[in-house]
Amino acid sequence: MNPSSGVVLSIDAAQIGILKVHRPQVRNALSWEAMQAFSDAVETARKANLRALIVTGGGQAFIAGGDLKQLADYPTEDDGRRMSRLMTRALHNLEALPFPTIAAINGPARGGGSEVALACDLRIMAENADLGFVQVAWYVTPGWGMGQRLLRLVGYSRALEWLLTGKVLSPQEALEHGLANRVVPKGQALDAARALAQEIASLPPAVAQSIKEVLRAGVTLPPATAAKVEHDLFPPLWAADEHVEAVLRFKQRSRKSPSD
Repeated sequence: MNPSSGVVLSIDAAQIGILKVHRPQVRNALSWEAMQAFSDAVETARKANLRALIVTGGGQAFIAGGDLKQLADYPTEDDGRRMSRLMTRALHNLEALPFPTIAAINGPARGGGSEVALACDLRIMAENADLGFVQVAWYVTPGWGMGQRLLRLVGYSRALEWLLTGKVLSPQEALEHGLANRVVPKGQALDAARALAQEIASLPPAVAQSIKEVLRAGVTLPPATAAKVEHDLFPPLWAADEHVEAVLRFKQRSRKSPSD
């Protein structure tokens, strides 16, 4: 990652990563360099085997999509294919990370920013944030994989309407439709995401990762295959020291009389 790209990955002592896009002069819109740095940061996070990863923006915006001032100089079909390939791969890799990911949506997430947000597992929105499916304003479809993610999350008819009309969801609307997990006051999205990440990090890594794997299997694999994944992940956790010790503590508490 080149800091000059405006994309920085930091990792704390609890193995919680924060991937921040900080390009305030363009509301954190992604240039070619920033797109590559974002992709590289996701790969670095994967190799670091984090407990959780938070994705956020600097300043008053989450991510405003692609940096159209720069990208206007790249109008060809090959240019579109290059960008789609780069960011589709980056967001596929983000979605496929084995540990949970959290979008701390601290301000507007428009176009490509909404694509990044939906590629995360969990979304916390500040009251001044939004999710804008505004690609149609530029006469294009989602190009980074969001069309399929939105379809899975809200269904065909609603996704079609929103993409055709360039719908911008308020935090409350996002919460009502299951696209936000929590809505918090302005300026508190990152702190709330940190608190959630710390709660996740307190679990044994295998437990958090297995829970994500069980649910990801359900949305990416045929039902019978997903059921087998769930069946196969349970026995090793049952036999793990953490589970055995938790059951032992329960037994010891249950043996105590109320007077103890």
